[in-house]
Amino acid sequence: MNLNQRPGLRACAQAAIWPAFLMAGVLEMLVFAAVDPAEMHWWFRGPRLDWPPGAIYSVTFLIFWALMSISGALTALLLRSPEDLNRAAAPPSRL
Repeated sequence: MNLNQRPGLRACAQAAIWPAFLMAGVLEMLVFAAVDPAEMHWWFRGPRLDWPPGAIYSVTFLIFWALMSISGALTALLLRSPEDLNRAAAPPSRL
């Protein structure tokens, strides 16, 4: 294995999604330690969210996971070198 070789897209995605999964779980525990899902409302003073608590936990976890994954993906993008980004965007050369 060449240590100078850049990881592929799959490895970068796995490196971003797995920590995002863990942190979404931690964030959900912190949020629901302070917020009762039975008392949640749509927006600020809208109607009460009439969902079962399991659905609220699940949807909230998926939202947190998506946000954490986007954060990890942006970090992976910013860690790439300009040469990698320009090489991927360069049009094919004509002979």
